Amino acid sequence: MAELINLNKARKQKARAAAESLAVANRIKFGRTKAEKQRDASAEAEAARRMDGLRRELPPADSSDD
Repeated sequence: MAELINLNKARKQKARAAAESLAVANRIKFGRTKAEKQRDASAEAEAARRMDGLRRELPPADSSDD
């Protein structure tokens, strides 16, 4: 015989599981210390500066060649 389940309890259990998975994601996303955030921001800024330094400048387009 099949096992009987209470649909109300199953719905609540599913909602709790979804809320817990969202909480885990938020802990990973927002649960960092100020020092970690500053370290990541400075590393990102350094990478942007290096990329700007390595960028080649295109020669200016001379529009007087007509």
